[in-house]
Amino acid sequence: MTCFKERNTDLSKNLCKGKAFFWIEQIISTFFSLKCQKKCTFALNMTEVTVKDSALRKAAGEGMDEFVEVFFTAIKDAVGGELNAQTMSELNSDQITLWAYRILRDEVMDGGFVQLIHNGYGPFIFLNPFAKAVKEWGLRDLSKMIYSVHSLFKKHRAELEKDCTDEEFMALFEMHPEFDDFDDDFVENEERFTAQVAEYIDNNIEKFARIEDE
Repeated sequence: MTCFKERNTDLSKNLCKGKAFFWIEQIISTFFSLKCQKKCTFALNMTEVTVKDSALRKAAGEGMDEFVEVFFTAIKDAVGGELNAQTMSELNSDQITLWAYRILRDEVMDGGFVQLIHNGYGPFIFLNPFAKAVKEWGLRDLSKMIYSVHSLFKKHRAELEKDCTDEEFMALFEMHPEFDDFDDDFVENEERFTAQVAEYIDNNIEKFARIEDE
């Protein structure tokens, strides 16, 4: 088990992603299933993800954000930086879950669930068993939150996903205050959620990457 330092970062430094309009539909659900999650490490048709031991030790010494980041970056780089149906077939369910958590965290920390849905990430988070996956990781509170926001996603999806001007986008937050409590809850607990993600990775490193000696 890797011992990483306590976090020493500013939660407000997340960068604005802009309007990604990134669609990943239910075609990916087979790769994201709990059945796969229990049996997948690295199948023959999967891309091998590697992390250098020196990079891992450096990241662990810098804090939990850096520890999680080194694995996310390795996974992303291994499939060419893009997540789609093809590249998802090259990853196991834990790697996909980590990518999903990263998207969720960045979007919600920057602009709440309204921004996440507007930018087209709703299907990836809510129409696949992401909530079940993070529950298996030990993030029960986050899982409950995703299930709760799912109902709002279904109710307001069509409106929130529409193309709009910047002014119209900003107005969406005033039009949908029902997301506010969930946004606040996520921000208040993000550090704990990320620590739990780091702990799961630390205890299951072989599911995320092969560690290379120098």
